[in-house]
Amino acid sequence: MTRPEDPEDPKAPSASEDSATVQAAGCVLWRRSPVDGGLELCLVHRPKYDDWSWPKGKVKRGEDPLAGALREVEEETGCTASPGAELRTMRYVANGRPKQVRYWAAEAVSGRFVPNEEVDRVLWLPPAAARDRLTQPRDRLLVDDLLAVLKAT
Repeated sequence: MTRPEDPEDPKAPSASEDSATVQAAGCVLWRRSPVDGGLELCLVHRPKYDDWSWPKGKVKRGEDPLAGALREVEEETGCTASPGAELRTMRYVANGRPKQVRYWAAEAVSGRFVPNEEVDRVLWLPPAAARDRLTQPRDRLLVDDLLAVLKAT
């Protein structure tokens, strides 16, 4: 099901084609399970769209995209994060405008989630379960990107 914010249009112009592209950034936030040490990924639930996605949001004017990604992680999950490799950039149309979201791998360092208007729940899931829970199919590609980066390090 396509959500209101994320109607996909494969013919959407790339960011270089349209200066009106919405610039956003986010992270594939991960940690080692406090129970068994296994890899867990953090998904956020946005009640406005009733979807599960990565923590992400619009980059403020003049803000470095990585700084914006880390800010969004903290705002949406309560976690401070240590950034890692940059992952793929997603391009799609949202609300009739082209949108570009740059993503980074980021390890959760500290913090505690407090529900808010934008994000009412977070889940820490193993990679396969996170892939299944993500609402947008395009977001599932980032699970594989993260696994490749972690394997390489």
